[in-house]
Amino acid sequence: MKSIETRRRLGGAIYILPNLITTGNLFFGFFSIVKSLQGDFAWASVAILLAAIFDVLDGRVARMTKSTSEFGVQYDSLCDLMSFGLAPALLMYQAGLHDAGRLGWIICFMFLAAGALRLARFNVQSSIGKASGDFTGLPIPMAAAVVACFVALWQDFEKSTNEYQILYWIENVFKNPEFRLWFFAITGFLLAVAMVANVSYRSHKTLKITGIKPFRLLVLGVLIVALIAIQPQLFGFLIFFGYAMSGPIEWLFGWTKLVDDDDIFEADAAGNNIDS
Repeated sequence: MKSIETRRRLGGAIYILPNLITTGNLFFGFFSIVKSLQGDFAWASVAILLAAIFDVLDGRVARMTKSTSEFGVQYDSLCDLMSFGLAPALLMYQAGLHDAGRLGWIICFMFLAAGALRLARFNVQSSIGKASGDFTGLPIPMAAAVVACFVALWQDFEKSTNEYQILYWIENVFKNPEFRLWFFAITGFLLAVAMVANVSYRSHKTLKITGIKPFRLLVLGVLIVALIAIQPQLFGFLIFFGYAMSGPIEWLFGWTKLVDDDDIFEADAAGNNIDS
């Protein structure tokens, strides 16, 4: 009874809090766009990663406070399209694909359109109770993180010579403008395909670490943090790029099957087509 009374006193504040955090996601997405237009690609990439942090937090806060709402779901998707669809697409164009002419902006548009389709499919699957397990298609924040981490790594190499000899050849490759153009062109297209594909991607909700003893899990965590500290941009890129590759690899090896999503276009309970 006490918890119910507390929630009544707080009223709409409980529901406003996660949406305010979602607005933080939107702010950093817009900030990334501004920085991309100004040519400050380092801050543009960092802003996308900060938006991803707020995107994680708003869902956690909504679940912890039991304040999830249909408004919050729709608002979150709109903000995600700005931060993880438009912002990275513009970043790719400004940072390299503008030299590719018409092909450059078409690839960026494909990335944006695929992100919009991915979010729409996820929303419909959530409404019909089919989004509780693994993801269908690459989540749009992960696709945006691949782009952001690549740009952050390239900018880090541009500012200073790497102190680790083993990474020297990687630095020279990243400093090549032609390599960046081809990377954005090929990777941008493949990320767009991955977002709309029917390939399954592992969700953190389905990970099982109960078999690992707490101390060993702690040691593993320390090792991962130490590796990331050596070169945050490089290991961040490898983690997100590796996740983007994991779905197709698991499917090719037969570990997962393609997901049937034809039901997202079926009529709803009122007889209306869901896609109308």
